[in-house]
Amino acid sequence: MKTDTNKPLAFRRYPSTTALQCFETAARHLSFTNAAQEMHMTQSAISKQVAQLEEMLNLSLFYRTPHRISLTPAGKSYYLEVLEILKHIEVATTNLMSHSSNTELLKIVSHPTFCARWLIPALSGFSQEYPLINLDIKELAGPFFSEDQNVDIAFLYGDGMWSNMESIKLFDEYCVAVCQPQYLRDKTLSAECLNDYVLLQISSRLSAWYEYFKQQDISVDGTFVGPRFETFHACISAALLGYGIALVPLRLVEPELQSGALVMAWDYAAKGRGSYYVTYPVSSGQSHKVKAVLEWITAYLAISDEREKALGLVL
Repeated sequence: MKTDTNKPLAFRRYPSTTALQCFETAARHLSFTNAAQEMHMTQSAISKQVAQLEEMLNLSLFYRTPHRISLTPAGKSYYLEVLEILKHIEVATTNLMSHSSNTELLKIVSHPTFCARWLIPALSGFSQEYPLINLDIKELAGPFFSEDQNVDIAFLYGDGMWSNMESIKLFDEYCVAVCQPQYLRDKTLSAECLNDYVLLQISSRLSAWYEYFKQQDISVDGTFVGPRFETFHACISAALLGYGIALVPLRLVEPELQSGALVMAWDYAAKGRGSYYVTYPVSSGQSHKVKAVLEWITAYLAISDEREKALGLVL
């Protein structure tokens, strides 16, 4: 749902930021005295700000006794809301102060593991080449995305279909079974018999191992059994520590395969159901900063494809 920035706010009576800060600090410390010390104000000034806030709201935010204060149910609820409001003000203010008048902020979202293991290396050197474009990269755990999320560009996994977004395919996903080299010692390396192995699972892809073997026309039991991890990053870390065998996208473990920290348990790569895309709002297609990132990523892909060919990792 989009916000209409031209529509006037219906309610015009708001507390001052000073009153909100005094309330938040007093609520956090449960003490007007400690709040006064943090705010560099007098205790009576803090108490007066809170009292005026309660009068405006027509609600009691604190229970007051001679020796202590505590939040009322309304005060607890309001505290959480005010805390978020003050955080938003802080972020907006520091963002504005950190950028000069001739710089642009490029807001990027990406799936967590993809962000850490592919996107950040891909963007290495971008800020030096484009010093007037400041990157703001956020990780997005969920599978859905739309232009309403107020970002300039996103790197996502899926089918390439996102509402009102232009999508460019980066590459298909191929998953490989990897483990620590020592993990294979004293084990019978047979896909038909999994008794000697621990298959590491991704919570959002519990059928991944089943599909991996099915693509090879191998019927086995126990493909759903094994420790579960929320992200590929955690699963890769577990494989590096010898927990078991991880089934992860090849692109995300290339450094470990190149260094020998991980090896492929079976010489097979299973094609995933989706692909990786760079996507952006249709309305932003002509934006200088979006074009700059697209050109940078295109160049990086060309270089990385050549490197993978030389290493024999291209499928």
